[in-house]
Amino acid sequence: MKPTLYHCRNARSFRPLWALEEMGIDYDLVVLPFPPRAHYKPYMEINPLGTIPFFTDGKTKMTESTGICHYLAETHGPTDLAVRPDEAGYGEYLNWMYFSDATLTFPQTLVLRYEMLEKKSRRQPQVADDYRMWFSGRLRIVDQKLEHSRFMVADRFTMADIAIGYGLLLASVLPPLEPCLTATCKEYLGRMKERPAFKRAQERQKQALVVEVEGDSPI
Repeated sequence: MKPTLYHCRNARSFRPLWALEEMGIDYDLVVLPFPPRAHYKPYMEINPLGTIPFFTDGKTKMTESTGICHYLAETHGPTDLAVRPDEAGYGEYLNWMYFSDATLTFPQTLVLRYEMLEKKSRRQPQVADDYRMWFSGRLRIVDQKLEHSRFMVADRFTMADIAIGYGLLLASVLPPLEPCLTATCKEYLGRMKERPAFKRAQERQKQALVVEVEGDSPI
């Protein structure tokens, strides 16, 4: 059976989608309305968390976007997208991988929720402002790294670039967060978006049929 990725357009599941394209892996893509737990109730039977992504590969089932990228590099390689334990940048590689979601994307999701997705009566401007500042502060270390390097680690494109690159991509399409991006981060993101695999992933998510929506229109 092919690996299968459950995905919402430009959600965190774009990380493994991009990774699959970079590695040239044959896979199935299921595109769901966002958020699927509200607009496609059968998804809760597939992934009880109701979150995106959900990834299967044989008996393997995974829900964490950077974890899936790490898994693909280890199980579908060898690939230069992974930094190996005997390389000097191995620790830095792992740190960027998990920094990308736990530290960089986490505050983005709270800004998105409390400034854009919630009904107006439930929006929390102070929460959104606090987490926008959190994101901006955590982004400084990315900016400092990119001032002196074209890539996040090991002087080459790796899964860490997919992990961090997605965080910058998400910020670039969210009006409350786009001003946080520095010129250095924007230049880096521009180069990432020129990668053929990035473009294929974007095209694949556009061409894929979205599972029929239940109830109200997706947000």
